[in-house]
Amino acid sequence: MQHALPKQEQSGQQQSKRQQKSRFFSPQLSRELRKATADLKKINPWFGLSRFVVLGSATVVLTVFTWEFSQGGERVGLLMLGAIATSIAYSFWLICNHDATHRTLTGWDWFDATMPRLISWPMLLPIGTYNQVHSLHHGWNGIDLRDPERVQWTALEYATAPPWQRWYVRHQWAIDLLVFGSFGLIFKTLSRGIVLRDHLSDLSNQMVLDAIGIVCMQGAILGCFLLYGGSLWTYLLFWIVLERGIGIIMQARDHLEHYGMWQQVGDYQLTQLYACRNVKTYAWVNWLMGGLPYHSVHHAFPHLASNHLPEAFSRIQTVLQQHHLPPMVVASGYLASSLRLAGRPSVIASDPVAENIDLTPSQSLQSIVLACK
Repeated sequence: MQHALPKQEQSGQQQSKRQQKSRFFSPQLSRELRKATADLKKINPWFGLSRFVVLGSATVVLTVFTWEFSQGGERVGLLMLGAIATSIAYSFWLICNHDATHRTLTGWDWFDATMPRLISWPMLLPIGTYNQVHSLHHGWNGIDLRDPERVQWTALEYATAPPWQRWYVRHQWAIDLLVFGSFGLIFKTLSRGIVLRDHLSDLSNQMVLDAIGIVCMQGAILGCFLLYGGSLWTYLLFWIVLERGIGIIMQARDHLEHYGMWQQVGDYQLTQLYACRNVKTYAWVNWLMGGLPYHSVHHAFPHLASNHLPEAFSRIQTVLQQHHLPPMVVASGYLASSLRLAGRPSVIASDPVAENIDLTPSQSLQSIVLACK
């Protein structure tokens, strides 16, 4: 990033951006966006159920094969290779939980409420707590910095942080994906839940339920494993490899969807369309990801099932074009986009209409401080 502009020039640019974004306020536009997706609200339970069953079956089969071919864990190399393959299938199975959180996986409340717990608790994931704080994420994304799933630091947070935290921000992608992994997501969910428990009446109950469920589930799995001749170290090794693989995929998805996109544009609906990143990918990847490559559309219309998101995306882009507004951001692939963003760290500007601030090696801390004023 260049050194901070003079305050007068900064003020002029920010005023221009406010004027430009003020044209985004349009009741007619909001009506047309809602109309464009009005016929896509129906949930096909068999689409979500088939995805859940296929990915769950793949996870279970890979787990059994890993145990058999590694001879009960005695062949450590095969155990680890099998665990890596299982972690990939398990990650996509866990992504089904996101649809279930919005009751769009099958549309059956009992299924969408119960099954995510059964597949999350074995990995210590507090899914009930996540469901609660995720609702706040949808309400606050791009609008309120208290957003419990915000992945990007603000310029002020960065400028006032000690050196070791600033170092972390500059290497956030690598540390979050490769070091923190699933444990980082678990800690973030629980810590945000504790802070925000006064905002949601059922949050404390869900945190207690998650704790009880995780303890009981882990006890049952480990007990059965030991009963049938397994060893504790084999279980722990397999579990840790699963955690590492799941953590990388989940963290990458979490970062790519929002990193560098924080902004408030027009009304709530338009903010969601422009404060999220979509990803251009193959249809089979979109199936695995439960429609999350169309993340802007999901945020603006969270009631739409994943199989309707591609069509909704196309219709919304058309409406935006008709109103002479910029198209939604589309990144080119998960891997390429993740590598690009990881190599270009940035922070959220203090002014809500300002651009995100890149943290280039040549940038001084003073320029960040000036940008906060």
